[in-house]
Amino acid sequence: MRYLHNTTHLSSLQDFGSVTGVTNQDNRNVCFVRALGAGADYIEEIRRLDSTLLQSMREGKLLYKRIKTLPNMPLGGDADFYAGCYSRWTDSQRTQIKTKTADQNAQLSSALGRALSETIEQYRKIKAGMSETIERNFAVKLLYWFDFVMQDILTRWDENGIIRVAAQNVTKEQEYLFYYMLTRIGADVLLLQSKADIETKQSLKELSAQLTLGTYTDVAIPDFSPMQSVPQQQTSTAGNPSQSVATGIAGSSNDSGKIRMVIPRRADRRETVNPAVVTIIPPRAPQSTNANRNPVINANRNPATNVNANSDRTEKSFEELAQLASSVVMIAIHDDKGKIIGSGSGIMIGKGGYILTNNHVACGGKYYTVKIEEDDNNYTTDQVIKYNPVLDLAVIRIDRPLNPLRIYNGPQKLVRGQKVVAIGSPLGLFNSVSDGIISGFRKLDDVDMIQFTAPISHGSSGGAVLNMYGEVIGISTAGFDDGQNINLAVGYEFINMFVRGFV
Repeated sequence: MRYLHNTTHLSSLQDFGSVTGVTNQDNRNVCFVRALGAGADYIEEIRRLDSTLLQSMREGKLLYKRIKTLPNMPLGGDADFYAGCYSRWTDSQRTQIKTKTADQNAQLSSALGRALSETIEQYRKIKAGMSETIERNFAVKLLYWFDFVMQDILTRWDENGIIRVAAQNVTKEQEYLFYYMLTRIGADVLLLQSKADIETKQSLKELSAQLTLGTYTDVAIPDFSPMQSVPQQQTSTAGNPSQSVATGIAGSSNDSGKIRMVIPRRADRRETVNPAVVTIIPPRAPQSTNANRNPVINANRNPATNVNANSDRTEKSFEELAQLASSVVMIAIHDDKGKIIGSGSGIMIGKGGYILTNNHVACGGKYYTVKIEEDDNNYTTDQVIKYNPVLDLAVIRIDRPLNPLRIYNGPQKLVRGQKVVAIGSPLGLFNSVSDGIISGFRKLDDVDMIQFTAPISHGSSGGAVLNMYGEVIGISTAGFDDGQNINLAVGYEFINMFVRGFV
């Protein structure tokens, strides 16, 4: 089926409710419309539109849903599931793609595979230097959103069926392209842009038609109440991305304002010491989910006698190390309304705008604002290029050339007593510098961690732990509930493995 966009002109919201998609042989007319602004009867028009389409749904004529906001991509099992969907799709020459919704319907799987390919091509046109990783992460997000939107209304699909989707105040290019992807499987899509039009290149805007309803205003659109008298269709809670529980490292508030880290117990795991309570160094306004971690002393590490033996490197003074703060950033975390809900730190690792931080920083927001020392600009991004919840590492990207720090490559092992410097933004105090020593080595759920004494606090997450040569030996991650200056960092071995290809 070939889908033709906006061959029928809409002059009101009610037109979207009553327009008839015409199918002529292998051609199908679909609507993709941005309704800009709001008139005097805007709220009542939306209620009438919902009523009209829900009545048609009750009569079995179509499927309809209105979306307030798309969810953040969860971590753990769901992310891995959709990454697997993408990998199998690329292995099959980008033909059929199976998700939780598009699984048993071969026709839908083929249509979704084509739609995904066409949407990625549209994104590539505006995304200079789009890498394979960026494409994969974009595709994973599109597939997750597809199941989120479709799974509770789409029990059967064919090319002649009618699907109507309305979405409220879409602001991001990736979300806009997701709704474009829905039109490529035959859905009619209406974007209710009462606050503002989407900010993107004109070539993308031209994918949709424009319907002006009035002036822009911050009107409160009523919540959608689907299926009020429509027979409920059987769905599986386990298959609903919006109800799935993210796995990996997460945090929840307790009375002391700290975050308890939890790792699910493994069936084959042997406890070698009693569990201790560990604290993620969280954003200042931490997210709320719980988990369990069991630190174990790593007694098998063999320290070298002289970590500073490499004659090609020059040991630096504390004053010189403090100047490297220009390559450490502060990250403000925003929710879907633009409110700052926390802050963390990050390390410049690639000249092309790549910044390493903690996964528990990157997973908590809708988008991020990055502040760089001696630069008055704030750099906004929603690009999470790569993440690993077990290592608690993530890479985000901004559109700015950077001066990356060197990551230690381990010519000799680190030792207890070795001097270190930590740079981060504790409690939002931008690029604070503290010094200390390596006080031990720990293993946290099979991840080797460096224990160090340089003071860090909430907001330091993602900051740099440097040796005296100015090399990153770790990234500030966690601390113990009880005790002073007992802090943990993910070590350079895992960092080097994780950032391969970005440095």
